[in-house]
Amino acid sequence: MNPTKKKTCKRSNQPGHAHSLTFCCFNRKQFLSKERTRQWMLDAIRSTCKTHDLDLWAYVIMPEHLHLLIHPRPETYNISKILSSLKQPVSKKAILYLRQESPSQLDTMTDTQPNGHSSLRFWQRGGGYDKNIWSPKYLWETIDYIHANPVRRGLCDTDIDWKWSSAKAYAGTEKGPLEIKAGSLPTDPRRINAP
Repeated sequence: MNPTKKKTCKRSNQPGHAHSLTFCCFNRKQFLSKERTRQWMLDAIRSTCKTHDLDLWAYVIMPEHLHLLIHPRPETYNISKILSSLKQPVSKKAILYLRQESPSQLDTMTDTQPNGHSSLRFWQRGGGYDKNIWSPKYLWETIDYIHANPVRRGLCDTDIDWKWSSAKAYAGTEKGPLEIKAGSLPTDPRRINAP
């Protein structure tokens, strides 16, 4: 293996496809455990959906990672640019906040490379996980998976107990902090013939 070769992440920007995105905080630290950083994340999602003309179909913000299910409306789009729009504002706000309010905590974000070069990171290195979805069945299974994250982790008893997800919007109990574009979702094939 060539040590100078940079790892690349292949992304497929296919018209009509949804994208299941997952990205983690640096070293899986719980940078998203505070109300403040979760709100920054919600603001970034809202802004990114507007800027890039995306339908938001599902999300969950966990203490150290995030899952999103988005559907780009334009024929031409760039998932790498969408990810930058989601991640950069949160990272900048977090670093600025720590510099002003708690400089001693900047050590938790310091990424020192073997060559001695250091930088501050809110997000884990690399692009995260991106999966194209075109099957309605898999799409609805992904929504269920996203909403079940906090339950699997023992953070709540039911998916609608977790404030930082779209589960309540699907249950019809509340809208939640972000608008879900359910009208553009394909029909759930698992429920077509349900009694």
